[in-house]
Amino acid sequence: MYSAKESLPVTLELPGVTIRSTPWHGMAALYVTLAAGSDFTPVLKGLPDDLCQCPHWGYVLKGTLHLRYKDGREEIARPGDMWCTPPGHTAWCEDDCEYIEFSPERDSNHVLAHVRKQVGQ
Repeated sequence: MYSAKESLPVTLELPGVTIRSTPWHGMAALYVTLAAGSDFTPVLKGLPDDLCQCPHWGYVLKGTLHLRYKDGREEIARPGDMWCTPPGHTAWCEDDCEYIEFSPERDSNHVLAHVRKQVGQ
């Protein structure tokens, strides 16, 4: 299966945030662009522990992605890094960031629906 990033439908677009995604055999394939200062933490409020409960596997193309887990541990993924986050995390960036992410489709859709509700979309 092949998808050009430009052909992926925009799933969520906010000032400084664009998420394009497509379903791939039970997985959601996402191409994410974030402007410097983007932070998922506020829009995760209301989920269990106020954290994303969807596992993700990703690859950073540009910038740095900061990850924080329920236990307080933090990691930074940089360009060329692959990463995996279990349920119970948040993420933000301090500089412009682009990454590719794969997640279970049902879990990803649940989190994106919650985020849309939080931002009034």
